[in-house]
Amino acid sequence: QVQLVESGGGLVQPGGSLRLSCEATGFNLNEHSVGWFRQVPGKEREGVICINKSDGSTTYADSAADSVKGRVTISRDNTKNTMYLQMSSLKPEDTAVYYCAADPAPFISHCMALLYNYWGRGTQVTVSS
Repeated sequence: QVQLVESGGGLVQPGGSLRLSCEATGFNLNEHSVGWFRQVPGKEREGVICINKSDGSTTYADSAADSVKGRVTISRDNTKNTMYLQMSSLKPEDTAVYYCAADPAPFISHCMALLYNYWGRGTQVTVSS
């Protein structure tokens, strides 16, 4: 059974850092393009950062690029079948439910939620003093 499970969310002060994890079961994460997305109530799920299987290229979502570029890093540990989102200099506007996603397509041109098929259930990140 294909499953993605996020962890690592929580309450963090502005300016702080957080690392989210996403463990995959039922499939090999390194054979998929993967990404991190976030959603706040009343808004569409938006991409944060994605990485393509074919060439390892990293793509920032158009809608979030200006706000997250330089503050987030995506990575994966193939031995643990796990991917990570490292976030730093967190701001209150980063508060959201964060989701990881995967898709067997080797290259996905845009970091957009509708282009990904496998999803985790999300983990809440709250940035507040």
